Amino acid sequence: MKGWSFLVEGKKGETCDDFCFDPEKVNRLQGRIPDLGGLAELFKVLGDRSRATIIYVLSREELCVCDLATVLGTSISNVSHHLRILRAASLVKNRRAGKQVYYSLDDRHVLNIIREGFDHIMHTRAGK
Repeated sequence: MKGWSFLVEGKKGETCDDFCFDPEKVNRLQGRIPDLGGLAELFKVLGDRSRATIIYVLSREELCVCDLATVLGTSISNVSHHLRILRAASLVKNRRAGKQVYYSLDDRHVLNIIREGFDHIMHTRAGK
């Protein structure tokens, strides 16, 4: 047996019955994990259902704040609040046209995140 060994309490099937580790694997990874704070923040921003809905709607087409509020069935101030957070995370961008402000996804990376997320959900729902 590699590494240390002692009984670890947990639900059957969710954890190893005995604690042991592979020193070679641990040495390859330990100290080589990049700072994932930004990624965690990205998922935190996308973890809000309203913001996820806004991102999805904007993946379909550019919309002004009034259109977004109407589609979502909520107030302009609520949509604006979420859009500020999405802009701060560089997920959406805006452009002014006269008195209207239009929003769209910031770049193709955001669209890829949404597509991959949907693919994963469909994959897990289909039973893999």
